[in-house]
Amino acid sequence: MLKNDTVYYPQDEMTTVLLPVTLGCSYNKCAFCSMYKDDKYCEVASSDIEMQLINGYVYTEKVFLTGAEPLSIGFDKMKKLLDMIHKYLPYCACVASYASIKNIVKYTIEELSILHDAGLRLLYIGFETGRDDILKLMNKGHSVKEAVKQAKKLNEAKIQFNSILMYGIAGEGESIDNAVLTANMINQFKTKKVITMNLTIFDGTKLNNMVEKGDFIPPSRNERLVEIRTLLENLEPKQPMIFDTTHPTNIIKLKGTLPQDKDRLINEIANYIKVKPD
Repeated sequence: MLKNDTVYYPQDEMTTVLLPVTLGCSYNKCAFCSMYKDDKYCEVASSDIEMQLINGYVYTEKVFLTGAEPLSIGFDKMKKLLDMIHKYLPYCACVASYASIKNIVKYTIEELSILHDAGLRLLYIGFETGRDDILKLMNKGHSVKEAVKQAKKLNEAKIQFNSILMYGIAGEGESIDNAVLTANMINQFKTKKVITMNLTIFDGTKLNNMVEKGDFIPPSRNERLVEIRTLLENLEPKQPMIFDTTHPTNIIKLKGTLPQDKDRLINEIANYIKVKPD
């Protein structure tokens, strides 16, 4: 890994051992993302990964694979990587990673099941929204139908995953509709956690250019809060699911388990929403 490389990882993995697998992003076309825009995608050499593992703490219990999309290396390389982790870190019970819908497509249910048994136990997936028009606008590279299909594949393979959603992404006046359709998408599969992120406009992105031209108008703070509430109101998980808005980008910090904490979370948000005068 180059000294100047920035390493991104979920806040839940702050104390997890980080293992570089890829650098940059194999896709790198999302309109809102600036994280990897100046980085050339490449895979970390197997020998470099092995050297880190050899010098790792043998009693490590969890490893997070870094890079925008470690699953882009393909099934064979991922299986060898997981076997290598098990060889040098025999007490590691969970390997976690970011993943994208477009890369999960490349894996069969059988392959995903094999990876699960080899230690891949948690993925963080950027679903962002349940609206096809917004996915297309943001150039995410997948459709809602494809996202649901791949999520169900992971359910069948028993690989747990956290679903990352972005409120504000549909623009001004579209938040309620976006929340309803996004909840409808999430309700079609089982996810361990829903992690919300607040849309942030970064310099140098396609989205920033759209905002400057007036082609995209970000929603107000109040509208974004209404979107979170609407999302919560419409989520009907098939099994207990954590709802988490504690990511640093969020404008309100909430965390609870659905369905039992649903009313409490909705009421907490209500305290922040300004009622518009008639």
